[in-house]
Amino acid sequence: MRTALTHLLSAAAGALVVGAVVLLGTRSGGPEGAGTPGEIPRTAEGHPDVSGIWQANSSAHWDLLSHEARPMVAQPGAYPDVPVLAAPVVALGATGWIPADLGVVDGDEIPYQPWAAARQRENLANRLDRDPEIRCYLPGIPRAMYMPYKFQIIQGPAKVMMAFEFRNAERTIHLDEVVQYPGDAFMGHSVGRWEGDTLVVDVSRFTPYTWFDRAGNFHSDALRVTERYTPMTRDAIRYEARIEDPKVFTRPWTIRLPLYRRLEPEARLIPHRCMEMAEETALGHLRRQPLVRRWESRTMVVDVTRRVPAAEEELYRLQVSGNPPEN
Repeated sequence: MRTALTHLLSAAAGALVVGAVVLLGTRSGGPEGAGTPGEIPRTAEGHPDVSGIWQANSSAHWDLLSHEARPMVAQPGAYPDVPVLAAPVVALGATGWIPADLGVVDGDEIPYQPWAAARQRENLANRLDRDPEIRCYLPGIPRAMYMPYKFQIIQGPAKVMMAFEFRNAERTIHLDEVVQYPGDAFMGHSVGRWEGDTLVVDVSRFTPYTWFDRAGNFHSDALRVTERYTPMTRDAIRYEARIEDPKVFTRPWTIRLPLYRRLEPEARLIPHRCMEMAEETALGHLRRQPLVRRWESRTMVVDVTRRVPAAEEELYRLQVSGNPPEN
């Protein structure tokens, strides 16, 4: 076991060192030595070269399924079937709403078992407490691939490394034989192979502590993901992920969406250091004088009191008294 673990740690350390060198040296979003704009560059081995900086452009990070616009955090409004922004985000106004979009799931359905469908609805209703992204957990796979942040692919003949802006997350796809991880991991254990021009990656050994999106879609520790990366052009990849989890779903299901190369000449990763950003959310209740005054269990309760400008208050008083001001 010690020998296997030593081999694993050495391989991981080597990948990180190579990745760090490439990350520091690579500024351009496009691969060096690329041909015409539409031509897919190739490695010395003849495989598509997908090195570069990429980003999804969809609302899948909000909800994998088709969805109407809805508040980030909702509460019942004046009409029972029309939700409005809840107290924690009411000051955001129009920017506090999730944009409507089409889904990325085949058939636009996630085949939950009955108990799991109820859990998903409960997760969505309690997102501020439960969404791992809010507390800066590692995002897991496939969620990391379509979060609203850039990521970099560093491709070699035996390893493909991916570095993500969110939480400085990273993963290594092993194209050679390696000893499997000794334990479960947020980002799983990735083993890849080439099938023609498609990179196929089998990902396993997950923890149950990640979600698929911000809509409460979740999985168990039995999750297995089969990814397929197929270049469509030099600057676009068709990304597919087949999801299997017999503890949660009645059958496997698949998501599909494009990934786009960032083409800015100075494109680079700028780490999203969410650990300190989440500090107040996770630990603020431990302050001697908390900035947020009310907590219930782990739930932050925000009271919103609007200070009405004096002129607006006077106008309202005159209108109520039946003596509106003359124009």
